[in-house]
Amino acid sequence: MTPTPHDALLIIDVQNDFCADGALAVPDGDRVVPVINQLARKFQTIVLTQDWHPASHASFASTHKADPFSTIALSYGEQTLWPDHCVQGSPGAQFHSELDTNSAALVIRKGMHPGIDSYSAFFENDKTTSTGLSGYLRAQNIERVFCVGLAFDYCVRYTAEDAIRETFKTVVIENACRAINMDTSVEDTTKSFETLGVALIQSSDIAAL
Repeated sequence: MTPTPHDALLIIDVQNDFCADGALAVPDGDRVVPVINQLARKFQTIVLTQDWHPASHASFASTHKADPFSTIALSYGEQTLWPDHCVQGSPGAQFHSELDTNSAALVIRKGMHPGIDSYSAFFENDKTTSTGLSGYLRAQNIERVFCVGLAFDYCVRYTAEDAIRETFKTVVIENACRAINMDTSVEDTTKSFETLGVALIQSSDIAAL
């Protein structure tokens, strides 16, 4: 599989709070960085996403004086409550220091609305509020997106699902992701990809250029 000018690499949330010692660390999250850096050399169009929450965000357990990883109902549906993470301007919200960001054409900041969480790079969790990513990709004549980053079973999953719904051919590079793995989240993600037609590959499947 060889990337073409009509392909884009979407690098999802490779930020300090999702890596080792972060506020919401994904197991082995740091290990995606060298894989992603190698992949990025093979794509002409690269987009980074960055969780960018205001303090006291509605998705934070502390906002509701609740236990982390419990759930509540918000206006758009059930919401998992997370430890405070990726607060705007904080060290935890910054990209991993070893991630090569120089070739990225665009940074999409998500989760900025105080009352709505945002897993997908395309839409916030209300499924209505757009980040503008679809329009940008179409303006660049992108037809296929490759998704990598953190976490496989949340932000990568929702990004890939929305990419399919936005009519982009969609590929997830599995070894360039890591999962939170809550309950059946990984199994559910894999089943969703199979149902929707999201291709699941390894970085070794990407031809050298």
